[in-house]
Amino acid sequence: MEIEDSNRSETFRIKEEQEEFCITQDEEQLDLKQETDTFMEIPIYDENENSEADLNSQQSFIVTDSQDEEGYQRLSHMNSSKSTRITHNSHKRTEGNKRHICKECGKSVRSWSQLRYHMRTHTGEKPFSCKECDKSFSQFSHLKTHIRTHTGEKPFTCKECDSSFSQISSLKRHMRTHTGERPYSCEECDRRFSEKYDLTKHKRTHTGEKPFSCPCGKKFSKNSTLKRHIRTHTGEKPFTCQYCNKSFIQKSNLVTHMKIHLEEKREKPFSCKQCDTSFGRISDLKIHMRTHSGERPFSCEECGTRFSHASNLKTHMRSHTGEKPFNCKECEKSFSRASHLKTHMRTHSGENSHVHVKIGYVTKTSVTFFTIIRFFSCMNSHV
Repeated sequence: MEIEDSNRSETFRIKEEQEEFCITQDEEQLDLKQETDTFMEIPIYDENENSEADLNSQQSFIVTDSQDEEGYQRLSHMNSSKSTRITHNSHKRTEGNKRHICKECGKSVRSWSQLRYHMRTHTGEKPFSCKECDKSFSQFSHLKTHIRTHTGEKPFTCKECDSSFSQISSLKRHMRTHTGERPYSCEECDRRFSEKYDLTKHKRTHTGEKPFSCPCGKKFSKNSTLKRHIRTHTGEKPFTCQYCNKSFIQKSNLVTHMKIHLEEKREKPFSCKQCDTSFGRISDLKIHMRTHSGERPFSCEECGTRFSHASNLKTHMRSHTGEKPFNCKECEKSFSRASHLKTHMRTHSGENSHVHVKIGYVTKTSVTFFTIIRFFSCMNSHV
């Protein structure tokens, strides 16, 4: 009797592996337009948010309804380890719509193959291992997708721009950049998002949830913000300038710094005869000449204030309209100027809020300092 049970168990194991292999082969033949609801994508997250997402805690399944009643009965005779034991007594099948219900969490699935995959979320079983890096997965299809990170294979191609992806779910998300589709909406404020994870992050602005904590006591709504903040403790500056080897905590700071070098290297054939300043474009020279002539061709229709730059007028108009187009993704505060938003963002990252940036804007600390110097200079001139 034991030999017969052992043979049945081995027969079922082979059938299970064959079934899973066939399922994976079918996955390769799926075209984006031919997908059905039985194909559920594996969620992929941004690199800087990886710690928030556990691939195996949100299992997705590629299943069929081909499992028959005979297979259902055969499964009840399987005798395996405690972690993989699924019996007729531990799970029930509803008679009306022929669905299978997990007694661990109540989840209802359509077939036993689905239930097998689902049970691994409870048992933690990961029978499929990568030979390159020893990572293990609960599904063969997940392993196959992972192997592409080693081989560099990207079989899913966008017909609009020829970008390639290792997963069809990544291609689907990419397609939204062409279609403009935003299927995920916030119930609180009706804002829409192209990514479900972006909606999850946005909801924290309503709930105030800050699940990512630093040992210093500060909390953050995003893991990426916590990572940047931790660099203020460790001193890590992973973003380095290729021209002068200066390093920065944030990539945005490096981008701002790089403008200095790009401006220096750019050819500047247009020179000002008044002060010998050179420019790469004649339009920039014309704008510069207004600093000598005092010309201010842009006038505010509300108050009559005049400006030498159209951009300055545009910024000024926000003082009348109240428009604040620069939004903080952390707390939803809005600002009329990009420079104000940059200063505000340091309150989230933990970076010194009074660091003087060479170009782009002058901080309040710098303004105060130069105002004091100018005041004493004027006082001395009258003595």
